[in-house]
Amino acid sequence: MKSRVTSRPYRSKLEAGSLAQESWPAEVVEIVGRTGMSGEAIQVKVRVDDSNNPRDIGRIISRNVLGPVRVGDILMLRDTGREARRLGNR
Repeated sequence: MKSRVTSRPYRSKLEAGSLAQESWPAEVVEIVGRTGMSGEAIQVKVRVDDSNNPRDIGRIISRNVLGPVRVGDILMLRDTGREARRLGNR
């Protein structure tokens, strides 16, 4: 049996560009608290390190994060213009 060899290397969908989106790095500077119905999300303040809009660079915004996160972690944001609502006092 002959093995089939293709001329082009394997590329995932992300590399092919069908699902690829631009993302911008942001560093976690403060953990505000837990949010969500059962506390599954963590609200953090992040400093935007790079963005398509020059005015957003260095700006501190709050975002909701799923999963473990610590101060100093780098998050990749798809959008730097959106900000999470403030946590309400109970």
